[in-house]
Amino acid sequence: MLRAATIVLAGLGMCATAHAQPFQCRAPQGPLSIPAIAPDGPERRVAISGYSLALSWSPEFCRSRASQPEHRIQCAGRNGRFGLVVHGLWPEGAAGRWPQWCAARRRLDERTARAHLCMMPSPRLMAHEWAKHGSCMVRTPESYLKVTAILWNSLRLPDLDRLSRQEGLTAGAVRTAFADANGPHWTPAMVGIETSRYGWLKELRLCYGRDFMPATCDRRRIGPPDSAPLKIWRGL
Repeated sequence: MLRAATIVLAGLGMCATAHAQPFQCRAPQGPLSIPAIAPDGPERRVAISGYSLALSWSPEFCRSRASQPEHRIQCAGRNGRFGLVVHGLWPEGAAGRWPQWCAARRRLDERTARAHLCMMPSPRLMAHEWAKHGSCMVRTPESYLKVTAILWNSLRLPDLDRLSRQEGLTAGAVRTAFADANGPHWTPAMVGIETSRYGWLKELRLCYGRDFMPATCDRRRIGPPDSAPLKIWRGL
């Protein structure tokens, strides 16, 4: 199933054009530190019903983290200015449950992490997402990040900096902007949104079926209604 889906994803990736957001990335010099990851919950094996690709809005994420060493690649500014980046690719299950922390024999290595830093600018986050989520999908961290990268490279990302200046911006306007940028396979109902308690955009949650084609988000993932006011922090 996953091999066939990867072929479909590869086809989507080949048709992709450049990302629409301003995006800069410079890989750090010297070795990368990749920590061992301890589970923060129980192992849970349930049938996979679909997937979520979570895209974090870096200016909001880095708003209070620029001085934290574990976030220096993404937030300190020395390795580029990031917009939307991948938080993780998550397998979903039925009835609000999802697989997690499946036994994994392989750990993320430095070479693989370095190859994906512009997509997910944190070796610690890569290691965590592989251990918690990817281990329930595929056998190796390389395969997990390869599938994630194919999805990522198939997307055109809306210009959130421009949208942030729009009067009366709503969650629905951001969903529509994403769907319009990505063609007929996408509708606004396939774009979940997570906000802070004060209404600032934190993440887009893109919903996929088991075949990795875009799918309508369920109530748990869709987030605020289209009419909800939304603010986007530009990092200024």
